[in-house]
Amino acid sequence: MMSRLNRQFAVLFLMTASATAQDASVTSLLSRDLPELPGKEAAMIEVEYAPGARDPVHRHDAHGFLYVLEGTVMMQVQGGQEVRLTVGETFYEGPDDLHVVGRNASETEPARFLVFLIKKKGAPILTVEDQRKQRP
Repeated sequence: MMSRLNRQFAVLFLMTASATAQDASVTSLLSRDLPELPGKEAAMIEVEYAPGARDPVHRHDAHGFLYVLEGTVMMQVQGGQEVRLTVGETFYEGPDDLHVVGRNASETEPARFLVFLIKKKGAPILTVEDQRKQRP
């Protein structure tokens, strides 16, 4: 599971010019079926952004809960305001949200956060959105 997840994030960052040599390190911490919610599973990952790293526009098709462990990150879903999150702060994305900003706020310090997802069983952790097809 961890190597598949790391491959997904490696592809994610190779597909975006803005990530160039800077990327994220992703560690799978937990993956569990949710028998009370047929067809759903929970996943927990730890993400470390290198200084200056950023995500391409993407979606999770999941309920996503983020908790900042270290550093400062900037997050925004389409239609929402960009928020600056520091240690101990949280962020939520719904299954229909398009994640338009995800980046390390610092060009010199790393940032680290946990993400807990409730998603369709077997679905990818994230899908890079074709920017030509973004919703208005």
